[in-house]
Amino acid sequence: MKIPQFKDLIIFENNDLIVVNKPPFLASLDDRTGMGETNILRMAKKYHADAQVCHRLDKETSGAIIIAKNPEAYRHISIQFEKRKVNKIYHAVVQGQFVFENLLVDLPILNEGNKHVSIDRAEGKRAETWFNSIKYFKHYTLVECKPVTGRMHQIRIHLATQRAAIVGDDMYKGKPVYLSSFKRGYKLSKDVEEQPIMKRFALHARQLSFKDLQDNTIDITAPYPKDFEILLKLLEKHDS
Repeated sequence: MKIPQFKDLIIFENNDLIVVNKPPFLASLDDRTGMGETNILRMAKKYHADAQVCHRLDKETSGAIIIAKNPEAYRHISIQFEKRKVNKIYHAVVQGQFVFENLLVDLPILNEGNKHVSIDRAEGKRAETWFNSIKYFKHYTLVECKPVTGRMHQIRIHLATQRAAIVGDDMYKGKPVYLSSFKRGYKLSKDVEEQPIMKRFALHARQLSFKDLQDNTIDITAPYPKDFEILLKLLEKHDS
């Protein structure tokens, strides 16, 4: 993967804060050893020495991440996350047609460690997500996801409980999307193996709304990355 320049990822910046549109396959933070690959935190620190990432996205998830330029800004944003004052909207493409109209999934999530979570009503931590269907295709649905809490894999596992797995999310039984599965007459030569349209799960952190240090409301929309945009265009053309 070719890593873009940090400045090319910036979609908002003021004296205290930066918001970047994280590409897929780029980690938010260092791994536990601190010896990992290039990530958003390391890139941000090269751009601004005191930078701190205020929250994280899964490596495969693309979209908006808030970065603080100073400790005061970091505290300010962290408190808003803690008090659930940051409004977050994700977009996901799921397998099948689902009519979600202000559906609240309120199922506790237990972090089992090693990037595995489960629904556990006895020991899990409270987790709430609102879902609304945005666009219907013949075999897929574009869904708006509004997490109230911020548990690991929350949107992914909550959608899976509705039998609406995100495409490409093999951890939760989501299957990759192949053009041959919905484009009529699509054929490859026998010696060519077809590749999935997206080589990751289709989840994008689309919007963030929060307060800056001057109490102004900042509303951010992160454009879709190329792979997500191509998937939607192909579904629109061949699966509507």
